[in-house]
Amino acid sequence: MPITHQQVAGYEFLRQMYDDSYFPDHVVDRGRTILLRLCERIEAERPSDLESLYALTQAATEELNLLEREFEAAGSEIETVAREWICDEFCFVASAYGFTEAEPEQLTSGRDW
Repeated sequence: MPITHQQVAGYEFLRQMYDDSYFPDHVVDRGRTILLRLCERIEAERPSDLESLYALTQAATEELNLLEREFEAAGSEIETVAREWICDEFCFVASAYGFTEAEPEQLTSGRDW
């Protein structure tokens, strides 16, 4: 399902990670795909409250948890700065879809990174 939200459709997810050679593009690509899939799910399921949104972001967070192994295998990791960048992306998504009151820590509360 293509993303229809204009602000999201034109957004460059994880741009900072792509700009930093420490993070291998092929693994960052997978992270970007996870975030895009989150947006697709939000558009398809149209969560009506924060709890519904958090359920969707938690699923995406769990996928990113698994991605940490791929970063490590490629000689990288989701370290402090990358954690902030990824959390910022979740905040962008929540805000873009109207959930401006979403708690940043709640959006990724199940993270291992």
